[in-house]
Amino acid sequence: MKSPSARISLLSLAAATLLSMATIGTAAANDKPDAKPFDVKGMFRNVCGFCHEDYGRKEGKGPKLMNSERTDQQLFDRIKNGKPGRMAAFGGVFTDDQIWQMVKFIRNLKADEEPKNP
Repeated sequence: MKSPSARISLLSLAAATLLSMATIGTAAANDKPDAKPFDVKGMFRNVCGFCHEDYGRKEGKGPKLMNSERTDQQLFDRIKNGKPGRMAAFGGVFTDDQIWQMVKFIRNLKADEEPKNP
């Protein structure tokens, strides 16, 4: 029969081995390449452009967004929560960070410049 100190040593060794294997596994999982950056301009063209013409620089089925008097928070809330009967809610499709990038995209719209990703 092994002494209590020998059992503790074996348990410590086993725990250390499992911990190091978990750490290596986590590091390997984190080594995968970063996800492709969010293409706000492309998304806006393909999704929002149906109602907000010319990347939101012109009124269409939806309002012109360039130089909007709405606050950033109002734009964020409208994109995230929508407006019943007028605009779909996109909070289940995009992350909050992506929605803030859309708000920044809208704020950077200029009549005489090609829109750019924020």
